[in-house]
Amino acid sequence: MHDIKWIRENPEAFDAAMSMRNADITAARLIDIDAERRRLMTEHQELLARRKTISGDIGKAKKNGENADDLMAEMGGLKDRIKAAEDGQAALNEQLDLLLMSFPNILDASVPKGADEDENVEMRRWGTPAEFAFSPAEHFDLGEKLGMMDFATAAKLSGSRFVILRGQLARLERALAQFMIDLHVNEHGYEETTTPMLVKDDAMFGTGQLPKFAEDSFKTTNDMWLIPTSEVTLTNQVAGDIIDVASLPLRYTALTQCFRSEAGSAGRDTRGMIRQHQFSKVEMVSIVDPDQSDAELERKTKCAEEVLERLGLPYRTILLCSGDTGFSAMKTYDIEVWLPGQGRYREISSCSNTGEFQARRMNARCRAQGDKKTRFVHTLNGSGLAVGRCLIAVMENYQQADGSIKVPEALLPYMGGLAEISATK
Repeated sequence: MHDIKWIRENPEAFDAAMSMRNADITAARLIDIDAERRRLMTEHQELLARRKTISGDIGKAKKNGENADDLMAEMGGLKDRIKAAEDGQAALNEQLDLLLMSFPNILDASVPKGADEDENVEMRRWGTPAEFAFSPAEHFDLGEKLGMMDFATAAKLSGSRFVILRGQLARLERALAQFMIDLHVNEHGYEETTTPMLVKDDAMFGTGQLPKFAEDSFKTTNDMWLIPTSEVTLTNQVAGDIIDVASLPLRYTALTQCFRSEAGSAGRDTRGMIRQHQFSKVEMVSIVDPDQSDAELERKTKCAEEVLERLGLPYRTILLCSGDTGFSAMKTYDIEVWLPGQGRYREISSCSNTGEFQARRMNARCRAQGDKKTRFVHTLNGSGLAVGRCLIAVMENYQQADGSIKVPEALLPYMGGLAEISATK
């Protein structure tokens, strides 16, 4: 959601920002709608004032025995004019609001200009991809040969893009999630949170999924939404609140199931667990003082990177260019983990600073003690990590020639000491 007052005062800056986003809008169009809306507001106020004056004049005329026909006729005409001004103002308010909520966030100055993912900028790498004495398999081949990854039965139950995990692979996924939560809570200062997985329209609007991206999510028959990420619930906890600046930052983490329709993904990653309709993810959300959000993004990205480092999984961190940055974000780092079965890096986390974009939609503000003025908080979110994709990375990076999978040292306490997953274990 954008501030029309800021757009009026900074039309060239707004146009430049939307040009970076390839958004089909100009400040002039918005300002014209806003000018007509404000003209109708003024007209409406003047008409109401005139009605009040005439009402008084009619009373005086009648009291003095004077003819009030002209005044009565004018009063009758005012009713229609007031209704027309009200209706026109309401229509323009709706038109302006729909436009302001449909355009993406303004990018941070450090975001590179680019058309798509091919123009993203690599910031750093960690770890060296292992060299195998055999041709490394992809996760779905490994999982099916172990008898612990079942796509066929999942398809019988639910259709495509679902999976059933069994035995030690199911335990490994649970171990990964618990390891991530423990790390973020015990060492990174996040508060573990359990949230609903069904939300109302307002929550999806607050974080930017609605109205533009409704087709990407699942909606129930009673108008509830299955969350595509717990960013929705964690962030919306502060919707409508005024927070004492002294209590910031607020840092929340949650492990939830996530649900996505994968609209527009036909033909992409059709085999395996890379792109699922339902998956588990550990999310990290921060609510911060506006002056601290840049530093918080770097901190949050490091928290996500540390999960991979503790697991010994090579990765690279990418700064997304203007054409690849998401709708609500002003700046995003993607972390991509090395998958030897595919022979390439694949996204496993996105860490974003949305600035005040979501806060405006949620009306989430902060105020220092003693101050009357409030400011919108800044909100940030990041995967810490996508658990299913992390399972894939562990399987492919720790696979052995016989198809077994070594358990990373960091996960041994969560696996009851089990050091290897194999068909015989």
